[in-house]
Amino acid sequence: MMAASCARTLGKVARLVLDTPINRITKTDPFINKFHLRGQVRAYGNSGAGFKSRFLHISPIRWRVLGGAFLLGGGFGLYQTIKLTFQHHLAEEKAKAPELGTDLKLTLYQYKTCPFCSKVRAFLDYHGLRYEIVEVNPVMRQEIKWSTYRKVPILMVDRTVQINDSSVIISALKTYLITKQRTVSEVLDCYPEIKAKNDRGKDVIEFGNKYWVMVNNEDADGLYPEKDSRKEEIKWRKWVDEWLVHLISPNVYRTPTEALASFDYIVREGKFGTFEGFFAKYFGAAAMWIISKRLKNRHNLQNDVRQDLYKAVNDWVAAIGKNKRFMGGDEPNLADLAVFGVLRVMEGLQAFDDMMDHTKVKNWYRRMEKVAQHAP
Repeated sequence: MMAASCARTLGKVARLVLDTPINRITKTDPFINKFHLRGQVRAYGNSGAGFKSRFLHISPIRWRVLGGAFLLGGGFGLYQTIKLTFQHHLAEEKAKAPELGTDLKLTLYQYKTCPFCSKVRAFLDYHGLRYEIVEVNPVMRQEIKWSTYRKVPILMVDRTVQINDSSVIISALKTYLITKQRTVSEVLDCYPEIKAKNDRGKDVIEFGNKYWVMVNNEDADGLYPEKDSRKEEIKWRKWVDEWLVHLISPNVYRTPTEALASFDYIVREGKFGTFEGFFAKYFGAAAMWIISKRLKNRHNLQNDVRQDLYKAVNDWVAAIGKNKRFMGGDEPNLADLAVFGVLRVMEGLQAFDDMMDHTKVKNWYRRMEKVAQHAP
């Protein structure tokens, strides 16, 4: 409405200028008009009635220039009005759906050395998504006392939408980035919470469809160009959560020396007070060395748990094949990012060095390091 009114007003002014009698002089008038105007200019000054008379006797060419200026100014004013109106409309739409767009405000609650948190960071970094990190104290967990979900990672979107579980975070954000037709809240409806019991009979919360990227057939064809690529991605993402991640603790706490080195790293990188850090480093290392033995039995690992780690990593490399850079082809898919995120929590520890020396994973891992360097 405002743009149309502005255009009509400016158009009327321009027409009035162009339609004045002085601007409708016939071809026989110019000589007389010029002679008359020269006399008027000499006879009058620059103010009062003289200025008015001088203004009314401007040449036809100058009137046309003046009229064109009005039209040009009107067009520019119309453009600016429409532009501001459109920007205002976009701002209103964004206020109604603040999650739409590429400027999501993301906050990740994590333990830095947690494999599940690491794979979320790998996803966020690879996609160039900026995010804030809140390091959670693993003893008191005061940083997430506001949440009924007491595990990490937790991702907050625009400080209003909470996403739990690493695989749900990755699947939901990937869905959102591809479609951008639904808010994050709407996407989360595709991943319902399900109460279940684990293999020890303990009540747990699971999430439906958590390995699925919810896109239409057209988008799926672009995301998964090969026939079985979607199926393979889901298969290996499950493998990461159900097998690979369980090999980390038994390997990094394999011996008392390795357990102490691991907890030294955890205390340095984590959020501990002075007393908590001392307690965690020494008592935690001893406790985890003992627990790692139980984990080895629970997951039916070999006495030398390194062999299970080596086999798992070599199975992964074999599944990629010799003709592809990544499981996803020329670019990593979600399985690549999940495996990379889990394995990198061992960097700087003996288990990681042994893995790099005794498996075929090195070339793939170095390629992943290069493409995942978009940390905020």
